[in-house]
Amino acid sequence: MNQAAQNQATHRVGVLALDGVVPFELAIPARIFGVAVSAAGEPLYSVTTCSVDGRPVRTDADYELVVGHDASALADVDTVVIPPSHALGEIQETGLLPGALRDALAAVRPGTRMVGICTGSYVLAAAGLLDRRPATTHWKEAEQLRRMFTSVRVDAGVLFVDDGDVLTSAGVAAGVDLCLHIVRRDHGSEIANAVARMCVVPPWRDGGQAQFVRQPVPEPDGSGTAPTRAWALERLEEPLTLADLAAHARVSVRTFTRRFRAETGDSPGQWLLRQRVERARHLLETTDWPVDLVAHRAGFGTGASLRQHLHTAIGVSPQTYRRTFRATRDAA
Repeated sequence: MNQAAQNQATHRVGVLALDGVVPFELAIPARIFGVAVSAAGEPLYSVTTCSVDGRPVRTDADYELVVGHDASALADVDTVVIPPSHALGEIQETGLLPGALRDALAAVRPGTRMVGICTGSYVLAAAGLLDRRPATTHWKEAEQLRRMFTSVRVDAGVLFVDDGDVLTSAGVAAGVDLCLHIVRRDHGSEIANAVARMCVVPPWRDGGQAQFVRQPVPEPDGSGTAPTRAWALERLEEPLTLADLAAHARVSVRTFTRRFRAETGDSPGQWLLRQRVERARHLLETTDWPVDLVAHRAGFGTGASLRQHLHTAIGVSPQTYRRTFRATRDAA
């Protein structure tokens, strides 16, 4: 590949560091995307870190960070990542963006993929990018996000939410999960697994935030469905029924269905099907298991059922999907 073609193929990521930025999460995009390479060893991403005005930014630790660019760099990237800040000020108090930050985000090209890690979700919400869309943030911040931006469908029980061109994650290490998911979505599990190995982290974590929290996450009265969703993700291969889910949540089927749809925007059946399709895709990419075994482990029961649902979801058969994501490995 010549240099011009290589540059064209490299996905450009811009990371916007705000005052009060958390250094750990700020470093995640450069670390994850920076080690993603093709079978030929060519970089798949370039990462540019900037501040709103190009000046050093204060962190939530005892030091500042010098960045090499101002926010005008975001006009030329394919993905914008906003790490969390502990000094969001008026964004969390009023739901409004400061003028300079508002102008910086307005200059981002339409169609650019937007990513918020932890409280970066507040910035996306204040910019109107999460209106009537599902999103998440750190479980401790979720209730305030829900109250501040009532049109956002906040799911406090998951590690990340992929809504196509806008993605959000829970706090701290969930930013790693989200960036690995983006690599997997862009290039398949073979490359994402290689990145995970290089960074000495698991390539995939099942379950959600509920497993890390002593109290149920979504509502102060414990009436949310997030703990049941985390429970179901650990049992996808079992023949879960709506009655099973409601029983785990200790409410009636009618109440559970109403709460589930209010929190996720989906019916329990739609949500289960989507999780099973994602599990099947992951297993097809990362194992040599027969289709019938993949179907069983993903909760579809039979290979015929998996073929039907996978074709409906993404338009291809399990064998075709597996060949597509094995092509890079075989070529190497």
